Amino acid sequence: MKVDEEKCTGCGICLDYCNVEAISLLDEVARIDADVCVECWVCYRNQVCPFDCFEPEPLEAYGDVFKHVLSDPTVTSKGTGIPGRGTEEAKTNDVTGRFAKDVYGICIDMGRPGVGAYLRDVEKVAMSMAAAGVRFASPKETPLAGVMSDIRSGKIRDDLLDVHVMSVIIEGTVKRNQLGLVLEAVKTIEKQIDTVFSLGIVSMLSDDDDRTLMEILTQHRIPLPSRGKVNVGLGKPLFSG
Repeated sequence: MKVDEEKCTGCGICLDYCNVEAISLLDEVARIDADVCVECWVCYRNQVCPFDCFEPEPLEAYGDVFKHVLSDPTVTSKGTGIPGRGTEEAKTNDVTGRFAKDVYGICIDMGRPGVGAYLRDVEKVAMSMAAAGVRFASPKETPLAGVMSDIRSGKIRDDLLDVHVMSVIIEGTVKRNQLGLVLEAVKTIEKQIDTVFSLGIVSMLSDDDDRTLMEILTQHRIPLPSRGKVNVGLGKPLFSG
């Protein structure tokens, strides 16, 4: 995204609309910090400027394309064919069948509007999760896997570590007897990153699963969830696991 400096009057209206505070005024002209901008295009799509100063630039660098896909919900990921950060929501498991009964699904949602997340912090969390036993979703399921140089370890390509996105989801599965290791890894790594995240745990319930999960969370001193999303099984999984 760029600003047409000849049109800009320095009114500053756009500053309040930028989700990551990438816009500032310099010499009474709006400037965009390309390293902070997540290419969400909110300023352009919502026509926040009364003088139409914002103009999208061709996204040629892979990192710019990647952060645009993750940050603009109107864009569909070419790798997954899915709009809205390029990945199916975990709550659609009754249709996708991504999470089977013998594993817990792990979904770590990093960054948020107003905060964002750098991929260097995403890498720290991903590598921590991999070391705890998480196996990540494939590049056909989530864009993040497509930028990992080693999907087994969670290592992200070095040339993309400074890429800033609005938010991104680390998705994978872990064997049920390893969930405690994941929870302890989460508590450790949260102190080493400069962004926010939320942890989601996906479980296909049997008679004892709900009690077991609550016991594991309590054992590892994780606050019990105050909300959840429940599938009642009306969907038809595309495959069985």
